[in-house]
Amino acid sequence: MKKKIALITGITGQDGFLLAKFLIKKNYIVHGIKRRSSSLHSTVRLDSIYQDKFIKNQSLHLHYGDVSDAAFCCRILNETKPDELYHLAAQSHVAISFELPYYTASVNSLGTLNLLEAIRINKLEKITRFYNAGSSEMYGSLKGKFQNEKTPFCPQSPYATSKLFSYWMTKNYRESYKMFASNGILFNHESYSRGETFVTRKITLFVAKYNKSKENILYLGNLSSKRDWGYAGDYVEGMWKIIQHSKANDFVLATGKSYSVRDFLREAFKCININIIFNGKGSKEVGIDSKTKKIIVKSIPYYYRPNEVTNLVGDYSKAKKLLKWKPKTNFKELVKMMVESDIKESS
Repeated sequence: MKKKIALITGITGQDGFLLAKFLIKKNYIVHGIKRRSSSLHSTVRLDSIYQDKFIKNQSLHLHYGDVSDAAFCCRILNETKPDELYHLAAQSHVAISFELPYYTASVNSLGTLNLLEAIRINKLEKITRFYNAGSSEMYGSLKGKFQNEKTPFCPQSPYATSKLFSYWMTKNYRESYKMFASNGILFNHESYSRGETFVTRKITLFVAKYNKSKENILYLGNLSSKRDWGYAGDYVEGMWKIIQHSKANDFVLATGKSYSVRDFLREAFKCININIIFNGKGSKEVGIDSKTKKIIVKSIPYYYRPNEVTNLVGDYSKAKKLLKWKPKTNFKELVKMMVESDIKESS
């Protein structure tokens, strides 16, 4: 039986790495796109599944490229002719999108358009199934009980706006050219492979270091911000299920529960037997070790966004019904997994 071929953009990121592992276990041939970098650590996540290009019958192939390069997108689609294309590449940091709005739009918006056009130009509409990574940030702050596929969008950052462009472009190509093109609207999903500048990993890395040194202060933004946090490993299975569905469609993947940054801090410090209590409000709030009375967390204006999204919580009932998907890892398990992994890495 012929192996399925998958192409993953953003394969060096958290989701790309976890998805590649998942697909290789399912006997796929995986092609991944990575940007050229002089950094020694640009592909560190892939170390456990990396295969030298001279090995015969390899299941993982890496290609230098960038989704903002339309000519490259056309060429890589023509060369690989994938059964499934998972578009995960993005400038995915919300705060940075305020500082680099043009770059964010170029990669996130036009990158998606370049890939869709490459499918069309290469006449792969009936061969390649396309998955586009949307984002819960497209909704903006919660205005009801939850956010699902019928909730109006109200983006509050350049990142969210760029993702909304890619969302609508995916729908347009699905309806105009009968492509199998689906959007996954994923709420926050974290893991031990999360980037170090994202708030969850920033917290777990600090906790791991504090466990050894009992020194320093963690500086963060708004501790009251609430997010629907799940485990990225569960969500990449959801991506795959979206592509396997009988019809192209748009799906929310979430846990249905929302927790604050403050909640995440409490759970993370519990892992090293520290009870953290909070005093003050807003940008003057601090977290204190209840036993030693030392300040170990400070909220400061520098990390506040120009336009804060206060709360996100998703309703994944459509994915549960049509895809038989649901999250397997709860909030406490996720935090513990991340902290223990960072403690192990720092030892």
